[in-house]
Amino acid sequence: MIALLNVHERPLPAPPESVGALLDSLGCPDDRLWPPGWPELRFQGPPAVGVPGGHGPISYVVSHYVPGRWIRFRFTGPRGFEGFHEFSVESLGEGRSLLRHTLVVRPYGWRWLAWPVVVRPVHDAVFGQVLERAERALTGRTVRPAGRGWYARVLRGATARLAPGGVRKAPGRLRKDEP
Repeated sequence: MIALLNVHERPLPAPPESVGALLDSLGCPDDRLWPPGWPELRFQGPPAVGVPGGHGPISYVVSHYVPGRWIRFRFTGPRGFEGFHEFSVESLGEGRSLLRHTLVVRPYGWRWLAWPVVVRPVHDAVFGQVLERAERALTGRTVRPAGRGWYARVLRGATARLAPGGVRKAPGRLRKDEP
């Protein structure tokens, strides 16, 4: 079976320790990466190997975790997707880092059609915004805003309504450049 690879990354003007602190906040009450307005990312406890979690209809378990550097999630649902997604932090030297999100998935059956039509546009929008939030948290601004096409916005609205566990609310009013 052929696997799909999808990578989002952004160089950041901050040391790996600062970027890693953002990574370690994933799914926590003070989560500084997951964008508001999307189905909330949740874990059944602090991030650690073996802890189940998910966002919207996607469920997974933390399969690997090196605090501040790398976290991998193995998909456990929905049926029809096998694989993982992960975040990693790499040093670029001189106080700079690279934050990367990698998805490797093998869709089965009709999920092959779901990937290009629904899953990829939503996935690209969410993880583009994750990288924006990281940059904003570290620098106070975003140099390269991720695109938000009309199709991804429509899918975002549908995803939010169908999401078990609800949608992560933004604290206060969203700025115009916020998702």
